[in-house]
Parts: sequence; C-alpha cells; structure tokens
Amino acid sequence: MRGRIGTAGLLVIALAACGGGDGSAGAEPTGGKAAPPARTHASAQPSASEQSPVQRVLAGMSVEEKVGQLFMPVLYGTAADTVSGENQARYAAQTPAKVIAKYHLGGVILFPHNVRSTGQVVGLTNGLQRAAKDVPLLIGTDQENGLVSRMSALMTKFPGAGEIGATGDTGLSREVAEATGAELHALGVNLDFAPVADVNVNPRNPVIGRRAFGDDPKKVAGMVAAAVKGFDDAKVAAAAKHFPGHGDTNVDSHTGLPVIKHTKSQWERIDAPPFKAAIAAGVDVVMSAHLVFPKLDSSGDPATLSKPILTGLLRDKLGFKGVVSTDALNMDGVRKKYNDGEISVRAVLAGVDLLLMPNDLPRAYKAVLAAVKSGRISRQRLDQSVTRLLTLKQKRGLLTKAPVASAERAAEVLRSSEHRRLAARVGD
Repeated sequence: MRGRIGTAGLLVIALAACGGGDGSAGAEPTGGKAAPPARTHASAQPSASEQSPVQRVLAGMSVEEKVGQLFMPVLYGTAADTVSGENQARYAAQTPAKVIAKYHLGGVILFPHNVRSTGQVVGLTNGLQRAAKDVPLLIGTDQENGLVSRMSALMTKFPGAGEIGATGDTGLSREVAEATGAELHALGVNLDFAPVADVNVNPRNPVIGRRAFGDDPKKVAGMVAAAVKGFDDAKVAAAAKHFPGHGDTNVDSHTGLPVIKHTKSQWERIDAPPFKAAIAAGVDVVMSAHLVFPKLDSSGDPATLSKPILTGLLRDKLGFKGVVSTDALNMDGVRKKYNDGEISVRAVLAGVDLLLMPNDLPRAYKAVLAAVKSGRISRQRLDQSVTRLLTLKQKRGLLTKAPVASAERAAEVLRSSEHRRLAARVGD
C-alpha cells in the first residue's frame, strides 16, 4: 500500500521548521552512543577489535548520518544524476544523487516513474548506490504482483496473492516469491514490500481485497510464510504488511483513517496468525498500518504512531527483532493529527526504524534530527533503529559495499521462459 506521489511529496521542498509535541524516549537503551556530539564516544564502548562489523559502522557515523539511515523517500529521475519529467526545470539542482548525499539516506523506493528499460533501471540502481558512498542503500519497491506491481513494465507478470492463495499451494507461493525476488535482485532492488499479510475478511474492503491471500487466517499464514522464505531464497528482503492487520476495513487509509473494531481475542484469532507466521519464517521487515485499533491502543493514534502496538505488541509480545517500517507517510491516514515533522518523530518514538515516503523529507529529517539533539529521541533509541537497519544490510550483503547489478544478467533473468511457465501454472 503506498501513498499518493504528488507535488507535496517531492523531496525538494525547502526546509521547514519541525513540529513540537510530547513524547518519551521509548525503548530501553542497547549500548548506543553517549550524549556528546557526533563521533564522540563513551569510554564504555568496546574497542575496535571487539566490535562487530555492524558496531564498527555505527561507531563511525555522525548523528546526521544516523538520522538519514531512517529515511526511505521517493526519488524523481530515471538516472542518479538527472531529474526527469515535470520536475526537470524546477528541481534540476536536486538530482537523486544530491538528495541521497544531502540527507545521508539509508534507502530509496522506486515507482513506475523511475522505470524505462532494464538497462536504465540497472544504471539507476547502480548510480544510486554510488551516491550513498559509505553505507549502501536499501532499494525498495512494491512488487506484490497482481494489482500492485510497480516494476510490471519490465518483470514477469505473476498473478497476485488472491489467485495464488486460491490454489492452496504454499509451494507455489514460495516459487513465485523466489522468482519475483530474483528479477528484482537482478535489477539492483534488494527490498520488496511484500507479502501482504492481511486477512481480507471484509468483502467491502476498498484497499486490500485480492492483494491478500484470502480470508482464512490459517491458510493466509501458510502462504505468507512460504512467500517470506521465497524472497529469502532470492536474497531479497521481504516486508510483511500491514500490521496489526488491514483486512477488516471499509476505509482506504490513503484517503482516510480506518478504525478496526476487533477485540483483542478477535485480533489473536483473525489478524495475528499471518504476522506470527512471517516472523517465524524470518521476515526482515514488518510494515505498520495507518489505522486505529482501539482495543489494542485507546489513544486514537494510528498503529504507525502507536508504541503499545509497535513496541508492546509487535516487539515485546510477538518477539519481532527485525526492522519496523511505516507505510507511506504521505498517506492521509497518518496525517490527520500531526504535521509532517511530528509524524516522523512520533513514529520513531513508537518503535519504527524505517520512515517510508515522508510527505516533506526536509521537514521530517530536520524534525527527527532536532528531536535527537534535544533528547526527546534518545541517542540510545536512535542507535537501536540504526543497528537494526545495518544488521539487515549486513544480512543482505549491503553493509560496506553494494553489489553491482548487471544489465546483461538482468536481461537473462527478467521474463525468462522459466518464470513465464511458472506464472502460467498459477491458473492451471
């Protein structure tokens, strides 16, 4: 599920003042940096020889670089050093490469406006990685297959989750995920915001529907776990979405704020099983939902900004140790109560690690940085999120040197005869 990509969402908006508000430091410390300025370390820090690779990278980062690691915005252009289309004349100075460098970005997400050809996308992803310099990027996209397929102009057109779920064949779910991941990997994309782990129990659901594997929690759980393993087979990170469950709503969180009226016991029975299965299968990322779930958090804030849901439930109860991502922060469902800077700060305080598609990147970045410097977001809390992101990058071979995608290899993998035969099998 992704938000609108309009003028308000461009990355080149002038820096705005960050919003205020209340909050607490959130999660407990895990041995992060001391309070002094960037690159000043407490004497209790382990020596370089005792540090893990992730700790060594973390120790060499400034506060500004750490904050940048949290962000995954939209970039406009089909090459790292150009701004294309309607943004060319107005924003030529803010090429994707310059945005990455200016904000020390940890990741970017690709959309159809970034896609022209196989060779062009390979050139783009390689160029984006070069712009990142010290720490390689997570390069994500939404390739769920079916209704949401951002790279469909280039990739095999696999059926969506609803059709795969209808077969009852978890092996097929894993095969399709692996093939999808292999094609993304060949293009230089290392994170797919899939699979959808929602159980679509509301026939009037305007935003999930056939994007889900079905309406039976147990069957959906099996399909989700298989897909997670398939993406892992392809060496691509997977993201189960949309926690704590978006299947029983008749409101689209792109344009409104849904309210889920399930009791805690209904959540355990209906919504939770696919997320539990994804975590057991080793999912890298869990994406939050922009919806209110009063029986899980009575504050009225959406799950994306809810510490009881993201920390208390997802981390503490379900035991998820990986990266928590927001859904797109330019969606109306998360922008009802707070400004674009405050939203990002509150998401971090709730337990989020990856801030996806902020509506105003300069404002959001400045707000989070100010919250860290003021102590509203503790240095330890910041280090927790950056450590999780760096650990994911290490797992995917992205900690210090990014793999270089090959246009020749991509041409062999994308829409291969093997993958086209697999796609045809789903309907047999």
